[in-house]
Amino acid sequence: MPRIVLGIEYDGRDFSGWQWQTNRRTVQTVLEQALSKVANHPVTVMCAGRTDSGVHALEQVVHFDTEAKRDINAWLLGGNSFLPHDVKIIWAKPALDDFHARYSAIARFYRYIILNRPIQSALSYRQVTWHYEHLDADKMHQAAQFLIGNHDFSSFRAQSCQSKSPFRVMHFIDVYRQENQVIMDISANAFLHHMVRNIAGVLMVIGAGKQPVDWCLELLSVKDRKLAAITAPPDGLYLGGVFYPQRYGIEKHCVFNKLPDDAKRFD
Repeated sequence: MPRIVLGIEYDGRDFSGWQWQTNRRTVQTVLEQALSKVANHPVTVMCAGRTDSGVHALEQVVHFDTEAKRDINAWLLGGNSFLPHDVKIIWAKPALDDFHARYSAIARFYRYIILNRPIQSALSYRQVTWHYEHLDADKMHQAAQFLIGNHDFSSFRAQSCQSKSPFRVMHFIDVYRQENQVIMDISANAFLHHMVRNIAGVLMVIGAGKQPVDWCLELLSVKDRKLAAITAPPDGLYLGGVFYPQRYGIEKHCVFNKLPDDAKRFD
């Protein structure tokens, strides 16, 4: 059967995460319902990475197989006509037979946005994480550099994480300020459960001056989640994009401006 790959954008505020759940509104559920109407048969999608309740996506990647013969624009336009306002297909294309949205990926990108001001926002409610204490973005960036490379991230994984290995390869973490927002752009080959939010929690403690910059290094060494900071809220977390080998022809739609200059290290 032909295999189709899609880029998906969604606002996670009113979803119980990505994965299908009984009697719960999930992104996978509404997407499969929409695509099944276009295909006129049940469609099951596979995603690049499952997101938790309240987490957003600037570009989730999914694939599915179908018996239906449709023009590629039918999946894009027809799919969107059946989707709710908070989920949209942003691109669609045919995929190679061996392409897999999850297992073919070689890098994933997330963005974490912190509104750093004394007053919460009425306009970006649950789309950014609010932190009222001043954060030193330079110290947060400096601390984050200890995490670059291949490490045991046991101190940064959820206690309920089911991954067989705590090792991940961190490609880069950039933390910077844009007016009253502190933004963390982060990329790794893959992420453990709550790993990005746990890193954000640690960096916010450092940015607030409550721990030294080398606390990140200490936490890597002790490999104990109980000694790290609390898990940061999901509100400011966005799946920013997924990177695949060039032979799959998946264009790099990722939001990270630095990606084109660094692309060669992921291939």
